[in-house]
Amino acid sequence: MGEIQGKFGWHKALDSAILTPHDPHQIPGKPLEPTERKRRHSGRTTLSDVALAAEVSPITASRALRGERGVAADLVERVKRAAEQLGYVPDPAARALASQRSTQVPVLVPLLSNALFVDVLEAVHRTLLPHGYQPMIGVTHYEPREEEQLLRSYLAHRPAGLLLTGFDRTEAARQMIAASGVPCVYLMELTQAPNVYCVGFSQIEAGHAITEHLVQRGRKRIAFVAAQLDPRTMQRAEGYRRCLREHGLYDARLELLSPQPSSMRLGGELLEDLLRTRPEVDAVFFCNDDLAQGGLLTALRLGVDVPGRIAVAGFNDLSGSDQMVPPLTTVRTPRRAMGEASAQMLLGLMRGEVPVRNSLDLGFELLVRGSS
Repeated sequence: MGEIQGKFGWHKALDSAILTPHDPHQIPGKPLEPTERKRRHSGRTTLSDVALAAEVSPITASRALRGERGVAADLVERVKRAAEQLGYVPDPAARALASQRSTQVPVLVPLLSNALFVDVLEAVHRTLLPHGYQPMIGVTHYEPREEEQLLRSYLAHRPAGLLLTGFDRTEAARQMIAASGVPCVYLMELTQAPNVYCVGFSQIEAGHAITEHLVQRGRKRIAFVAAQLDPRTMQRAEGYRRCLREHGLYDARLELLSPQPSSMRLGGELLEDLLRTRPEVDAVFFCNDDLAQGGLLTALRLGVDVPGRIAVAGFNDLSGSDQMVPPLTTVRTPRRAMGEASAQMLLGLMRGEVPVRNSLDLGFELLVRGSS
């Protein structure tokens, strides 16, 4: 025992002897405290610095900053004030290592240029952040291979949960998600498959509803104009086809499908093409509002009477649709509600709670305006 104590004493003395001549701020003969050595080495303010300033233990400081119950309110305030004054920024990697629990939640969406996904992300952020989770945004550009690469990178860091858009992904990505054991909730689409958690609405039913509205307005030659051609767009197309087949009005020649990204410019070009090559058309269902907005502007420029000569309908109720001339008939999708509900479902899963329903259908709203 004496030999072991001697060894520890020797290391301590050596520590002091090595540090004393190289640190101009150290009081001669006084070894640096471990926290002080660490901070000067890394340049970062540590949790121990915060605890020292707040006159509490590091464990109490950590619990106070995490918002755990059982820490007195005055201590929480003291720790937070000290952290703010010292400019303390928690190290998420260290926190995850210490607690064996990450606070990161990757949220993968196809695009950030579409207001639809921006609204979803905003709602997710507002829901997760108060619970101590940090959303990490990944953009897939509608490319399953790109999503697979993002998932491979994110899952290597053992995130707390995942929020993914739709069900279109590679088999390798499916296997990675299943093998990871990370709680996952899917957005925008629905399935009744067991142990798959999702929040959204029926794209097929929504496509059917907007087409049925045009039929009920007496339209017989209804075109479907679409871009991007992602799975949700094609589900709307399926709803359009089902409705027209039910009424004996379906004509495949009235579908105008473009793989280009959806935009107002493209919507105008596609409407011009439609009027030139299919002049018998008396209504158009655009798969997204930006296409429909471009179509309305082009109709106005060309002097085409909307809805007299041709009715126009869109999808998603994007910003500005109610200000078009005439205002755009469209389907309002519950994107903010989807973001909040999916994040709430994921919070429950991360706590080990099983949702009452694994598939939450938030529905949609048909907005009839002047364009139809």
